[in-house]
Amino acid sequence: MDIPWLNTEQPYFPDVYKALKQPNGLLAVGGQLTPDWLKAAYHKGIFPWFSDNEPIIWWSPSPRMVLYPKKLRINRSLRKHLKKNAITHVSFDRRFEDVINHCAQVRASTTGTWLVPSMISAYCEAHRQGFAHSVEVWRHDTLVGGLYGINLGSIFFGESMFSLTPNASKYALLALTAAQSKLSLIDCQMKTEYLKSMGGEEIDRTDFQQHLKASYEPNVFISDTVLSHSDLLSLAP
Repeated sequence: MDIPWLNTEQPYFPDVYKALKQPNGLLAVGGQLTPDWLKAAYHKGIFPWFSDNEPIIWWSPSPRMVLYPKKLRINRSLRKHLKKNAITHVSFDRRFEDVINHCAQVRASTTGTWLVPSMISAYCEAHRQGFAHSVEVWRHDTLVGGLYGINLGSIFFGESMFSLTPNASKYALLALTAAQSKLSLIDCQMKTEYLKSMGGEEIDRTDFQQHLKASYEPNVFISDTVLSHSDLLSLAP
């Protein structure tokens, strides 16, 4: 099957139901990494994912791992660790560029990274335009974990996370579900055991598309929020 090559100036994507089953979700190649293209892609449940020296590749996998905020699972060991941990607070949208660069560094040091410079620039511009956001986990003045993603309507499309201290990315996810209470769904894209342990579950393409159609409303992410260590403890009693 031929993969469509996107060469239009304006954002255009094939029907997501035409995405390949193997590799799961491969939909199209080409296009641009501008805020307009990113916004159009995420509205349809499509995201870019490619490595250095590759063209832009767009994906829409099925099944899709998602997390319903009210189903976030905090196990006993995480509660115990949080009580002993020196995490001081969690902020939102304070250090977006630092978060995405940490995510890129962590991936590059393990299995390589799809967060190539063009991708980082695109998401930073989306942040400046107000629809890409970050969560930052702090130990006093040191950034020790976080995550970033796209918010459209009531859905947060999670892109990547990092931890420089044990469980820091889990605290970021906990803070996201608590402070951003108007979120109806967190898109996790692909299944991982890590996300499954936190309450992530897989849904099929039709169900995911229904969530997208139901979320056309003003973006709900609130940036001017800080959660203290005590706030986090109250969320995981």
